[in-house]
Amino acid sequence: MSTGQTVPSASAQSAHRKATALAFAAAVGGFLFGFDSSVINGAVDAIQGQFSLNPTITGLVVAVALLGCALGAWAGGRLADRWGRTNVMVLGAVLFFVSSILSAIAFSAWDLAVWRFMAGVGIGIASVIAPAYIAEIAPAAMRGRLGSLQQLAITVGIFAALLSDQILAESAGGAANVLWFGWEAWRWMFLVAVVPAAVYGILALRIPESPRYLAAKGRDAEARAVLASVLGPDEDVDDRLSQIHRSIAIDEANASEGSLRGSTLGLKPIVWVGILLSVFQQFVGINVIFYYSSTLWQAVGFDESQAFLVSTITSVTNVAVTFIAIALIDKVGRRPLLLIGSAGMTVSLGLMALAFTQATGTGSDISLSGPWGIIALICANAFVVFFGASWGPLVWVLLGEMFPNRIRAAALGVAAAMQWIANFAITLTFPPLLSAFGASVPYLMYAAFAALSFFFVFTKVPETKGMELEDMGDESRSGA
Repeated sequence: MSTGQTVPSASAQSAHRKATALAFAAAVGGFLFGFDSSVINGAVDAIQGQFSLNPTITGLVVAVALLGCALGAWAGGRLADRWGRTNVMVLGAVLFFVSSILSAIAFSAWDLAVWRFMAGVGIGIASVIAPAYIAEIAPAAMRGRLGSLQQLAITVGIFAALLSDQILAESAGGAANVLWFGWEAWRWMFLVAVVPAAVYGILALRIPESPRYLAAKGRDAEARAVLASVLGPDEDVDDRLSQIHRSIAIDEANASEGSLRGSTLGLKPIVWVGILLSVFQQFVGINVIFYYSSTLWQAVGFDESQAFLVSTITSVTNVAVTFIAIALIDKVGRRPLLLIGSAGMTVSLGLMALAFTQATGTGSDISLSGPWGIIALICANAFVVFFGASWGPLVWVLLGEMFPNRIRAAALGVAAAMQWIANFAITLTFPPLLSAFGASVPYLMYAAFAALSFFFVFTKVPETKGMELEDMGDESRSGA
């Protein structure tokens, strides 16, 4: 008896497995992203003590990598159109590999800041190339799930960095203590990063180039082979390649449209949609939870020695809920998940702000008594759940697929660069806001941005579920 469902052939299943394997390889760049964003947390106190830094310089050393990420993301999209996606992946891997070694042997805070900036450039490149490559090799029916692997890799990278930092610090009896060969544990924390950097570089050398880049360079035989390997026999490879060539021909006939410039404040409307998606993803304050979580956990009654355990639980939660997005994104669609995420984040952040109005103490020396501590703890983890199942992975998926072919890499680069700048702004402003107003005001501000993100998605963000990349156009994708 027929169930009404089409069972993919063995050849089609093999092609889907190939597409999944390529997406996993590209998503290792996301692992570097997550690893680098968290590895500094375990080292920062030891660095501050070793180099006798004041809080301002310490903050610069921590945050300067984010500025490098912005530069790498901005340049990465443009380089990808010139050199190819995989070649730029290799560049990002080399930069991160070299900077990890140089950070480990830094002689001062200033050269450490330079190497951290270099690491940021490599991470910025990886952050923009992975979603573009995955979108361009993935079949339309799988593109959302495969695009979500970028965020999954980021969350696993965060967890891996926390775990390796803890193991190294405990082995040395503290991050500032000597571990092996006369090197302090904090130096080994940076050096460990050469392993994922090397893996990423090797994988980038082995995976095929994007079929759209190959077709644009006249390498049709190679493009056809890549398409056949990921689409399988159930789809017409020649027809798909013809679609790509038609879109390329349209782009060449309208060369001026290859620019990001437009009538809306100097940019095309769709570019602004991508930029605002990136900004809202950071302005809801997700990195405050991961960068400054010890303040929250100690405020609700945990002592300092328990901070790692609680942070690890939060990072594991972040990994786990990403699978929710992977399971639902190609079934439910992008917009519904984003709207649910925005609503959930608004409520959870609003309740956190309310809870902290009952706090006693000032600055980082605050505490919550009675039920308010438990409410704040539950809401913080609820916020991570709503973010991890929606805005975390879905923004990367949308940035990889929503732009027209002619501007995809460049527009993705600009949007990702703005995401890093927004991350930098939130990271830098939370401590002074906390000191001046307590935790309630910043969390209320993040709740307001979460509420604004709901209306932004509802009015401006298009649904891209099931669409071929060749069908993405300014007019149809510019939102309501």
